[in-house]
Amino acid sequence: MPQQLSLWNKNLAVGSKTFPITISGEKLDLPNAEIMFYSQGIPQSDADCCFQQLATEIIWRQDSITLYQKSIALPRLTAWYGDPGKTYTYSGIEMLPTPWTPTLLAIKSQVEALAGVQFNSVLLNLYRHGRDSVAWHSDDEPELGENPTIASVSLGGTRRFCLKHRQQRHLRHHLELTHGSILLMLGCTQHYWQHQIPKTQKLVPPRINLTFRTILDFEAPFLPRRWQSQDNSLSEKPRFESFPVGSAK
Repeated sequence: MPQQLSLWNKNLAVGSKTFPITISGEKLDLPNAEIMFYSQGIPQSDADCCFQQLATEIIWRQDSITLYQKSIALPRLTAWYGDPGKTYTYSGIEMLPTPWTPTLLAIKSQVEALAGVQFNSVLLNLYRHGRDSVAWHSDDEPELGENPTIASVSLGGTRRFCLKHRQQRHLRHHLELTHGSILLMLGCTQHYWQHQIPKTQKLVPPRINLTFRTILDFEAPFLPRRWQSQDNSLSEKPRFESFPVGSAK
């Protein structure tokens, strides 16, 4: 059974609005992992506000990878925001930080209070529909350090988050990342577990995911990149419309 924990209550300011983050969370009962999940981290109406603010603030980009000498567009849009000089590289893609927006700074302040860590960057993913996804991977790039803390905030449509143990293949778990939920991955989690957002045939609203990270200031020891597979589905031309956050019609 998940362990119920309580954390202090803070207020999150978005624009002219201030609202509390829910303090009730659960610790997942998984070996070789430290994972906290707050299914209702941000109240729905306030999560709506965050979604709409980010929809107008964020500069999305369409990245591609090279697979079998072909350029393949990732099945999602991405953005990288953070402190000056906090460059991030994954799957051969180098991302230079865009300066923080007021909304990102407000959310960052809250997740820092939950995690007890000061973050200096955030990777955003826009899943426009059920065909957008991310493949199995661990967040173990060298610039994240040996035991990184990752704080993931979900806004918009609900998507399934799958976990599998790297050595004990029979150990699997999944969560439904709902609108306003917050997931913390700490300690040795990235050494032993991989995660993914799979494609779905369901009609789902767009989802914005924010994963806050700390990029180290020094040359970190080498840690192997453990991406097992590459995304191989083509994506649409980059665009963002004014999407509703509620259920798809």
